[in-house]
Amino acid sequence: MQSFVIGVDGGGTKTRAVLANERGDQLAETTGAGSAVHPLDVARSATVIAEVVREVIQKANIGDTQAKVLCVGVAGVGREPERSALRDALARENLADDVLVEPDFAVALDDAFGDGTGVLLVSGTGSAAFGRGPTGATARAGGWGINVGDEGSGAWIGRRALSVVAAASDGREPETALTGAILTALELQQSQQLIPWAASASPAMLATLAPVVITVAAGGDQRANSILSLAVEELALHVLALARRLFMDERASVPVALSGGLLTKGSALRKRLEHRLKSAVPGAHVHTSEIDAARGAVRAALRQMASTNA
Repeated sequence: MQSFVIGVDGGGTKTRAVLANERGDQLAETTGAGSAVHPLDVARSATVIAEVVREVIQKANIGDTQAKVLCVGVAGVGREPERSALRDALARENLADDVLVEPDFAVALDDAFGDGTGVLLVSGTGSAAFGRGPTGATARAGGWGINVGDEGSGAWIGRRALSVVAAASDGREPETALTGAILTALELQQSQQLIPWAASASPAMLATLAPVVITVAAGGDQRANSILSLAVEELALHVLALARRLFMDERASVPVALSGGLLTKGSALRKRLEHRLKSAVPGAHVHTSEIDAARGAVRAALRQMASTNA
């Protein structure tokens, strides 16, 4: 009888699950709502993940066979309390014989470098960098959450754009095309209406404004471009910090992988960042291939299954 594993990539905007057989062949995949973990609402994340996992199992048509290992890579579990709480909640859902929960960037790092060295930078709803150096040591930069950091992320860009629009509305800054573009995107009539919208906006909702900023910047708006320039600088600092910590020198050869919704291949922010890294981290060698965090989660699940069977 074949054995199966499931890998999940859970972000602030969407959750993707992949079901594979014991050889790693993908049999089904599905995508659902965002499942990033909030420290005060782990149960919501568990519910979303469980729904997506059950859907991918149904798509794979494997009958009553239960997956051997479910590996979930999800944003917001960098601390052990959240990681343990989510693991326990998913175990109660009876989705697989064994459940692993890892930070989203850990499974993405697995897909990018396997057991090798490198720095992975993620920028989607949130942002973080994670790396492994030549000695095997690992380190992390960023990932502090939107209330403290997540610089260069979609939510961070959206929040800064709202500040610019507010200042322009007051006359504290020059007029900007961001005002009309953001009001249109949110279907609002006046800048004052941004106050109640922002008060209830989740990080994922703030992140929906990032594509608006990118479009306005492409049209030549100075303030939109300044936000993106600062975002690029902040993201480059994540890579620089880990290059110095793990590789001792930013001029050393540092493999770099870029992941997340804002850093997809060919995206405007990625192009700017790749250009900035040439001077900020001269030793950086950016991978050209796309990083698939769900695929990394499948690999981690297969390793766990192999170790259990050994």
